[in-house]
Amino acid sequence: MRKNVMKKVTAAILAASMVFSLTACGGSDAPAETPTAEAPAEEAPAAEEPAAEAPAAEAEAPVADEAASGADDLVAAAQAEGSLVVYGSCEEAYLSAACQKFEEMYGIKVDYQRLSTGEVYTKIEEEAGNPSGDVWFGGTTDPYNEATAAGLLEPYAAQNASHLIGDMYKDADGNWYGIYKGILGFMVNKEELDRLGLEVPQDWDDLLKPEYKGLIGMSNPSTAGTAKLVINTMVQTKGHDEAMKYFQELDKNVYQYTKSGSGPSKMVGPGECVIGIGFLHDGITQILSGYDNIELVIPKSGTSFEIGATAIFKGCKHPNAAKLWIEYALSPDCVNIAKENESYQFLVLDNAEQPEEAAQFGLDPDNVIDYDFEDAKQNTAQYVEDFFAAVTNGSADAADSSRFLTE
Repeated sequence: MRKNVMKKVTAAILAASMVFSLTACGGSDAPAETPTAEAPAEEAPAAEEPAAEAPAAEAEAPVADEAASGADDLVAAAQAEGSLVVYGSCEEAYLSAACQKFEEMYGIKVDYQRLSTGEVYTKIEEEAGNPSGDVWFGGTTDPYNEATAAGLLEPYAAQNASHLIGDMYKDADGNWYGIYKGILGFMVNKEELDRLGLEVPQDWDDLLKPEYKGLIGMSNPSTAGTAKLVINTMVQTKGHDEAMKYFQELDKNVYQYTKSGSGPSKMVGPGECVIGIGFLHDGITQILSGYDNIELVIPKSGTSFEIGATAIFKGCKHPNAAKLWIEYALSPDCVNIAKENESYQFLVLDNAEQPEEAAQFGLDPDNVIDYDFEDAKQNTAQYVEDFFAAVTNGSADAADSSRFLTE
């Protein structure tokens, strides 16, 4: 009975869009060709035209049946593998909810671990093609692109990628797919700024003012993709050398570099830091949790954005379950529950329901710079090294561990 229910659920979700091959990770996943009806030997009289169209209509039925069968076959193959290991770089609440729903829908055991994007990249790099996880879920794409360049991700032709709202939201070779979009900016504690008699910073250069000394929180580029995006944003808007000079000055005002990209947002409300650099949807989460002393700031000169992604690790142990996860992650079943679990990013699927909260706080997903993903893909690792050379006169290993957190 359970298998029959699963087949019905799966067909309803995927039948219209997908026909899968059941190869291991990296196999070809092209849909079957659509059958076409042959014309009858003699044309029917004009009065009987509706009857002549019937064979063409009937010819569509096998296509739908084949799609449903392909979806069922993938689920059966994934269930035969029995389990899936997910490394998640989104927030814990969303990661847990997404994994639980996958388990409920498909009866596949999911083990998951929340790690920052930098931690995931380091882990799979060390495992060198023999990953302990199967899929990566959430977190900005700069580390995904680093992993792509290093050959650590497995290309997959996802059928549900047809619902992405643009080609920029996927890797050209299918190494990763976007699921959401987040806007970079500042979160400030209005009460603390008022108490200190300071104005709300309105742009990136404002953060260099000496009156903000010791008040700013940012994430650690060694561990957080958010910080890597900040570095790339400054390089792309100021130029490399000016960006490194900028970080030298900014470092004088930074109280702490957190392990996770969302760390600064969690410090602003309680007053552990007064200004946090990060994704504004994380600020929305804090405001809605009760910290109404937080104000969101979109930098006036422009800002960039993340594409939160999902991908399969090369050499994964559960390849069919991993493929099924990608299809699930690119469906409303997965992305629509984000807003119910402390995640208010803009969604990048045309069949998803956008979270009203993001628009209510004045965020505009299109009011961002033309971010150069290819430059980030090729140069992020070098830019991070240059960042540490600028702010520590050495490498990440030379960083003060009480300020640059890794735990």
